[in-house]
Amino acid sequence: MAKLLLGIDIGTSACKVAVFDKSGRVLVQANKPYELYYPNPGWVEQDPDEWWEAICEGIKDCLAADEVSAEEIAGIGIDGQSWSAIPVDKEGNCLAKSPIWMDTRARNICDEVKRKLDFHEIFDVAGNDFLPSYTTPKMLWFKQEKPEIYDKTYKFLQSNSYIGYKLTGVMSQDLSQGYGIHFFNMSTCTYDEELATALGLSVDKVPELYQCHEVIGTVTKEAAEKTGLKEGTKVVAGGLDAACGTLGAGVYLPGQTQEQGGQAGGMSICVDHALAHPKLILSPHVIPGMWLLQGGTVGGGGALRWFKQEFGEGQSFDDLTKLAEEIPAGSDGVTFLPFMAGERSPLWNPDAKGVYYGLGFDKTKAHMVRATLEGVAYSLQHNLKVAAETGAKVGELIAMGGASNSVLWTQIKADVTGKVIKVPTSDTATTLGAAILAGVGVGVYESFEEAVKETIVITRVQEPNMENHEKYKDAMNLYLNLIDALTPVYNDK
Repeated sequence: MAKLLLGIDIGTSACKVAVFDKSGRVLVQANKPYELYYPNPGWVEQDPDEWWEAICEGIKDCLAADEVSAEEIAGIGIDGQSWSAIPVDKEGNCLAKSPIWMDTRARNICDEVKRKLDFHEIFDVAGNDFLPSYTTPKMLWFKQEKPEIYDKTYKFLQSNSYIGYKLTGVMSQDLSQGYGIHFFNMSTCTYDEELATALGLSVDKVPELYQCHEVIGTVTKEAAEKTGLKEGTKVVAGGLDAACGTLGAGVYLPGQTQEQGGQAGGMSICVDHALAHPKLILSPHVIPGMWLLQGGTVGGGGALRWFKQEFGEGQSFDDLTKLAEEIPAGSDGVTFLPFMAGERSPLWNPDAKGVYYGLGFDKTKAHMVRATLEGVAYSLQHNLKVAAETGAKVGELIAMGGASNSVLWTQIKADVTGKVIKVPTSDTATTLGAAILAGVGVGVYESFEEAVKETIVITRVQEPNMENHEKYKDAMNLYLNLIDALTPVYNDK
């Protein structure tokens, strides 16, 4: 019986494809980049067909390795970036590039909707604020600004459901990505036709709902020829990248919390009921009967990547973090606001800008590197503090993403939050989560509990330095005061 599992991750800058054995060990993996497009201010788009081409190349590269063959793959799971709005016609043709999670073109539409509908009329159903990053405002943007595309649109798909369609010919909407659609009822995980109508939309424009581990179909002959996969291989619905990464980090029980260290930052607290906060993000987990109370920030690993690109010529990430080791906690007063593309939770301000505060002739590049690492940690703590207002309980943090490979950065996050941080095999957490969904869906694992116990290995545990934690309390207050002081400046357009 085939026992290998294929995980596909549709990231912001690249797709990752990996094949795992039942123990969660990576046998082979591939990474394929694609373009981001910025056609107008506030617009950030990607071409879903470029995702598909990159994924096909990645799968073929994996299958060319001696370690695996297409016949050995029992199931395929797909995770993807949030809040896509991919218009497709009845034949599944993509009609336009998709606005992605960073896109804020629908700001005016959100203002119109909020004037028309009471806040709680939406929030009590969706569990989330009505903001331009989400899928719903983008659907309305197509309706208002591109009616010729909207009228031809049979369904709006998410990133993973588009790739699921390309593999199987079946259009689906997994539950975990439902949170981007405001007429998706967060408590019942069903569509609310009344709210859809009030918003000027129709449930007919979105696909049938599926559990994330549910098999939606099998690889078609056409997809098999394109990818090298075996025709008839089962494909599950998959889910939100953050939720799959949370599962791949071993978070599946109430109170467990994942800390995100990818291009973007944030956290996901596992809860057993729909626990909403207007400044945070709530979505169903990929685990049935669980939800994730999330904070999603723009400032993550991408902030250090930007710094390296602009100021670290010839230096590796390790070189930069070694510089930062020389600087004490608090960076001698240098504070970084990591709002490099506006900011999501808990500010929800697309006009927020990145700032280095406290520079002087006595400050060095090392201070700026350390402040960059700390600023991202402050944004994490900010979200955790807001989450505490709901009564959500957070114990240990389980880190994932490339940033968790840095011992220093992880220690800074532990010191700022005062939490123990455990680090599993971080580079593959998201694709592993997608693969686990496939494994449960096709019966390789009998349960999610079995899957987590068999696949998740903790590589290191970092305890907070409580002396530094006390220092960071003052630094955190400065960070929050800077936000308060600069918000009127951000908003004065």
